[in-house]
Amino acid sequence: MEHLWIGMVNIGIVHPMAFPDAKSDEEVLSTIRKVVEDDFFGAIEVSNLSDQLAEKVGEILRSAHMDVIYAGQPPLLLEGVSLSSLTEEERRKAVELSKRNIDKAYLVGASILAIHSGKDPGKEKREGAKKGLMDSLRELCAYAQEKAEENIVSISLENFDRDIDKKFLIGPSEEAGEIAAKIKEEFSNFGLTLDLSHLPLLGEKPHEALIAVSDYLIHVHIGNCVLRKESPFYGDNHPPFGIRDGEVDVEELRAFIEALIYIGYLKRSLPTRLPVISFEIKPLPGQIPEVVIAGAKRAFSEAWAKI
Repeated sequence: MEHLWIGMVNIGIVHPMAFPDAKSDEEVLSTIRKVVEDDFFGAIEVSNLSDQLAEKVGEILRSAHMDVIYAGQPPLLLEGVSLSSLTEEERRKAVELSKRNIDKAYLVGASILAIHSGKDPGKEKREGAKKGLMDSLRELCAYAQEKAEENIVSISLENFDRDIDKKFLIGPSEEAGEIAAKIKEEFSNFGLTLDLSHLPLLGEKPHEALIAVSDYLIHVHIGNCVLRKESPFYGDNHPPFGIRDGEVDVEELRAFIEALIYIGYLKRSLPTRLPVISFEIKPLPGQIPEVVIAGAKRAFSEAWAKI
């Protein structure tokens, strides 16, 4: 199949989400090679790598001519620490963990480290948490600049739902844009990540969310979610496109891609070689990752063909 988006955008995949059972170093390397050898993909997102494994992964990815993003969200979730915590000890732990992930981003040749805000403390404490988050972001942007030798790793804040599943501080896309405007006044290596699968959870329409973050958008995820509470996949679980009760399939992908085109995302100069749109999808229990990935590729190709 002809990939009509070549030269305009690099399609990526969040590796640890697509291959959740790849735990050992050998399994991680083997499944990364599967992505690298598939010329549908021009980008890959990796995470939770030891320094030794990051060096090995970096050797593979540097020879693969791909855009690379280091996903710093899973380590923060795994450690249960927040960059916006009102407890200074926890906030410092989150900052130091993210600094180590910046180091790993450089080891694998990544252009972006993606992070999240952490839990929402509630309306009364929200402004204090936002101040802590901005302090953390400034420190991480400065650290990434200090560690750079050639290209500078950009820090990208991803917004999540505030009320349904993750219940994070950031949060509504408009508020993400407000945070980004303040950080970008001081640091050029900062931006935002927007995930299509989070928009139904936020009650936001794609064009509204994208306009709110347009000036700061440097990275995009596409995925699915379920809003029906009776479903075992309810919430922010990134099931495959088109599942029963899911919110995202071909038509929603088409509308989202058109909105990305409308705001000019596909024509921007970004930290990555080309604008990146990454699948963030997870196989359901018993499903084969390669089959789910093939289905996602077909859904994207059909959506693109309808633009």
